[in-house]
Amino acid sequence: MSAPDTVLHRGLFTTLDRSNPAASAVAIKDGRFTAVGHDHDVMKLAGPSTRVIDLKGRRVLPGLIDNHLHIIRGGLNFNMELRWDGVWSLADAMAMLRKQVAITPPPQWVRVVGGFTEHQFAERRLPTIDELNAVAPDTPVFILHLYDRAMLNAAALRAVGYTKDTPEPPGGEITRDAKGNPTGLLLAKPNANILYATLAKGPKLPFDYQVNSTRHFMRELNRLGVTGAIDAGGGFQNYPEDYAVIQKLSDEGQLTIRLAYNLFTQKPKGEKDDFLNWTRTSKYQQGTDYFRHNGAGEMLVFSAADFEDFRVARPDMPQEMEGELEGVVRILVQNKWPWRLHATYDETISRALDVFEKVNQDMPLDGLHWFFDHAETISDQSIDRIAALGGGIAVQHRMAYQGEYFVERYGYGAAEATPPVKKMLDKGVKVSAGTDATRVASYNPWVSLAWLVTGMTVGGLRLYPPRNCLDRETALRMWTENVTWFSNEEGKKGRIEVGQLADLIVPDRDYFSCSEAEIADTSSDLTVVGGRIVYGAGDFKALDTNAPPPAMPDWSPVRSFGGYGDWLGTDGKAKAVRANAMQMCGCSSGCGVHGHDHARAWTGKLPVSDLKSFWGALGCACWAV
Repeated sequence: MSAPDTVLHRGLFTTLDRSNPAASAVAIKDGRFTAVGHDHDVMKLAGPSTRVIDLKGRRVLPGLIDNHLHIIRGGLNFNMELRWDGVWSLADAMAMLRKQVAITPPPQWVRVVGGFTEHQFAERRLPTIDELNAVAPDTPVFILHLYDRAMLNAAALRAVGYTKDTPEPPGGEITRDAKGNPTGLLLAKPNANILYATLAKGPKLPFDYQVNSTRHFMRELNRLGVTGAIDAGGGFQNYPEDYAVIQKLSDEGQLTIRLAYNLFTQKPKGEKDDFLNWTRTSKYQQGTDYFRHNGAGEMLVFSAADFEDFRVARPDMPQEMEGELEGVVRILVQNKWPWRLHATYDETISRALDVFEKVNQDMPLDGLHWFFDHAETISDQSIDRIAALGGGIAVQHRMAYQGEYFVERYGYGAAEATPPVKKMLDKGVKVSAGTDATRVASYNPWVSLAWLVTGMTVGGLRLYPPRNCLDRETALRMWTENVTWFSNEEGKKGRIEVGQLADLIVPDRDYFSCSEAEIADTSSDLTVVGGRIVYGAGDFKALDTNAPPPAMPDWSPVRSFGGYGDWLGTDGKAKAVRANAMQMCGCSSGCGVHGHDHARAWTGKLPVSDLKSFWGALGCACWAV
C-alpha cells in the first residue's frame, strides 16, 4: 500500500462513525480517508512525500453540508452585495453603507440582499427611507429584508422607473405617499415576486467577474466550515444559462464546495414543459463528486408556492394546485427523478401529500429521495404520511430570523415547535438542516447549529423549550451525515471514516465545550475538501495557498468588508463597536463602565428593545461615578 498524501495528527476528531467515534489522527490518499485512528498507528503510514499536519490538540469535525443553499445564484452576485449578516447594530450597518456608497461608481447600485433581520440590531429597527436618501442622494440603494420587503432610495426608484403610474404588482404592493408617488418601500403581500423583479433590474457583473464572485462566495463558505451544499435553484435563475459559471469552475477543478443542484421551474403555467425538456436533456446524478445533478425543485409548480412572510396571513393555494402538481410529479417519477418542494405551512404540505399518495398508487415512489423543504408548521399526521411514503424533511433556520414575526401573529404556544425538529427525528423521518441563504437567512451554518441547540432567534428570543432542542452531536449530524440522504450520497461523505471523501474542518473553538452563546460566532481555522486545503487561518494560515484573486470589481464590498461578522476582522470589529459605543454615550468619565465593557454586551442578543438608556437592560451607571 502506497503512503498517504496527507496525515493529520494530534487532533481531537469527532468522526460521527458510531463504530469508531473518536480518533487522534487520519490519513488521506487520493481524496479519501484511508486510516482513522490513533497517532502511533497512523503516523507509521507516512512516507517521505507525505504532508504531515500537527493539529496541536484541536477539535476536528466532518465538513458541514448545507441542505438548502442558493449558492449558484448567490455566487453570481456575491461580489456586488454589501452583507449585513452578523452586524449587530444599525449604526454600524449604516456606516458600512455610507462607506460603500462613497466608492460605488455610477450606474452601479449598492445592494444589501437579505441574510439579516431588524431584530439582530441593537436598535431593533430597519433604516428609514429618509436615512437612505441622506446617505446616498445619487447612488441607487436596494435593501432586501427577508422576503417581506425591499427598501429603495430615491435614486433607486429613478433607476427602476417606478412612478405614480406604475401599476400594482400581483401579490405585492408599491407603497405610495398622499400624491400617489412611490415612497421606496415594496411589500410582499405575500408574493415576493415584486422584490425579485425589482432586484433583477440592477446591473449585472460580466462573466469573468461572476467567476471571481463565485470563487469568493465559496471561500467565504469554506471560512465558515462548509464543504458541501445542495443548491435549491431560485427565482430568476435560468437553466442552463445561469449555470455556465459554476460549470466552468467545475470543469477547471476550481470548486471548493461539493455541490448537488436541483432544477427550479422557470415560469408559471410552463412547468410541465420545463420538466419534460429537462428530463430529456439531463440525467439524474450526472456529474462528479464535486458537481452533480440532484433532481427537481424547490419550485415544481408556482401554484404550490406558499410564501413564508409571517407578517401577513397564511396564503391559500389555488384550486388548480393539485392538478398542476400531479402533472409534474408524474413526469418526475416516470423518469426516476427525486424532487424537493418548498412548503411552509401544513395546509400546503397535506394537499401536496394527497397528490404524492395518489401518484404512488400506480407509480410507486419507492427509492426516490424526495422531500419537503422548510415545513415550519407541519402536523404530526403529515410527518407520519411522509414517513409512510419514504420521503424526507429538510429544515432551515428561517425561524431564527423570523421567529419574532411568527410569535407576533400566532403566539408563543404555536412557535414552540415550529418546526417540530425533535419530533421529526423521533418519528424516524429523514431530516437534515441548512440555511436557505442567501436572501431569507444568512449562509452561516453556525447560526443554524446554535438555533437547533438553543432554540433562540438571532434577536435573542427563546422560541423553543428543551423538548424541541437538540443536543450538539445530533445537531452536528443534521449538518453532516443526515444531509447525504437528500443528495443520495449516503456512505460517501458526512463522517470521518475510512473510504469516505476526506472533508473535514478544524473550528476556531471546541464546538462541544464552548458555551452555547459562542456557537454562532464559530468559524473554521482549517477547511479540507477531498484532502485539499481550501482555507486556513490562525495556526494553519501558512497552509492556505488556494485564495482566489482579489474580489472584482475593485469597488466590491467584499474587498472592504469581507463576509459574515468579518467586516473588519475580529479585532477590528471589536474596536469599531467600542469606538461607536463611546461616541453614542457621549460621556467623558474614565470609569470602568465608560471604558465601554458594556459595548460587547450591546452587540449581544438580549430579547429587549431598550438597551442604552438609564433604565435600559444595559443602562449606563455614570451617575454613580
